[in-house]
Amino acid sequence: MTRLDDIVDIFEMLGDWDQRYQYLVELGEKLPPMPEALKTEDNKVKGCMSQVWVSAWYDDKEPAGIHYHGDCDTSIIKGVLALLIQLAAGHSARGIEQLDVDELFARLNLDEHLSPNRHIGVYAIVELMKKQARELEKESLHVA
Repeated sequence: MTRLDDIVDIFEMLGDWDQRYQYLVELGEKLPPMPEALKTEDNKVKGCMSQVWVSAWYDDKEPAGIHYHGDCDTSIIKGVLALLIQLAAGHSARGIEQLDVDELFARLNLDEHLSPNRHIGVYAIVELMKKQARELEKESLHVA
């Protein structure tokens, strides 16, 4: 489970924004491939300029925590998606609800380095992640 403080520390070590963009690209490249079967309309992020998909799932080894598959067709946003997936990984739906996009933007200075349209897209990604977490938790309560 990655904490925002850890990501902030990495960003501060990197220094300039060319290095930070490169780091985001590398994070996106390391994102495990999302199964094609999960690239459905329900998992597609609406309101994002890029093609973005995200899908919540439980890991049998860690049933209390939610994880995500994700993919995107643009490298910078795929890196931001990878950050969001790291921040949410292993949390409950309640924990994922606490994910604060404004804090993420402020602490990483993303608000100054991503276009307003990209901001809207990132908010849409987080909203879909939160919605899926709530639905997944609700489903698991009905099964249990």
